[in-house]
Amino acid sequence: MNFETITFERDGGVAIVSLNRPDAANSLNGTMAEELVKVATHCDSNPDVRCVVFTAKGKMFSAGGDLHTFAAQGEGMAEYMRYATTGLHAAISRFSRMNAPFLVAVNGIAAGAGFSMAICGDMVFAAESAKFTMAYTRAGVSPDGSSTYFLPRLVGHVKAMQLIYMNDLLTAEQAKEWGLVNEVVPDDQLMSRVMEVAHQLANGPTLAYGECKRLVADSLSNTLETQMEMETRAIAGLARFSEDSVNAIHAFTKKQKPEFKGK
Repeated sequence: MNFETITFERDGGVAIVSLNRPDAANSLNGTMAEELVKVATHCDSNPDVRCVVFTAKGKMFSAGGDLHTFAAQGEGMAEYMRYATTGLHAAISRFSRMNAPFLVAVNGIAAGAGFSMAICGDMVFAAESAKFTMAYTRAGVSPDGSSTYFLPRLVGHVKAMQLIYMNDLLTAEQAKEWGLVNEVVPDDQLMSRVMEVAHQLANGPTLAYGECKRLVADSLSNTLETQMEMETRAIAGLARFSEDSVNAIHAFTKKQKPEFKGK
């Protein structure tokens, strides 16, 4: 798959999606939003993709929205921003709802929409030099890219509002302390560590991972009884429709190591 603003690579069952506008701080424009939808839809639709790694080329992860491009639209700026955010949101939704685990590798500064993209992963890994800031209100706008959904769930209401209002600049270690990042890794080891985890997950029960993602995503909007009913339906559905689940249960009863094929 060939793109203008991102790259797409495969390493076995692992797909690697990289933002690729390093000369523009990997900022989001309409083309990038459109291409992210395409690649997210491909990953969601292709059962051979069993884990997705999301990162960026160059020194920065992403500076957020391309404000220069937005401003150049003149009176059409609002319409253009609606187009770009709609594409970004569709991509994040697919990445969040697909069966394959979604790992984010933050290789540098993540600001604005870059911050939003950085924290939407199932697991987030940051280089030691990475930094995080919301930055939206500094430009006189409100957040997008799912951050008002994920941020309060990760750090709580009070800290979320602090980050949104005050635009604190968090180091990678501070982001980990706040619960935004799973691991902080030396810069030169970031991708090797993420790929190690990605391949481990790519060899796991992909359909079960998908159910886990969706259950957790919906948990805060469900009552206890609704959530437990969804858990029942998910685990029973896997026992009925997933070859991996059935085979793994039998393997465990025989004290054998299960082999997962993503089915």
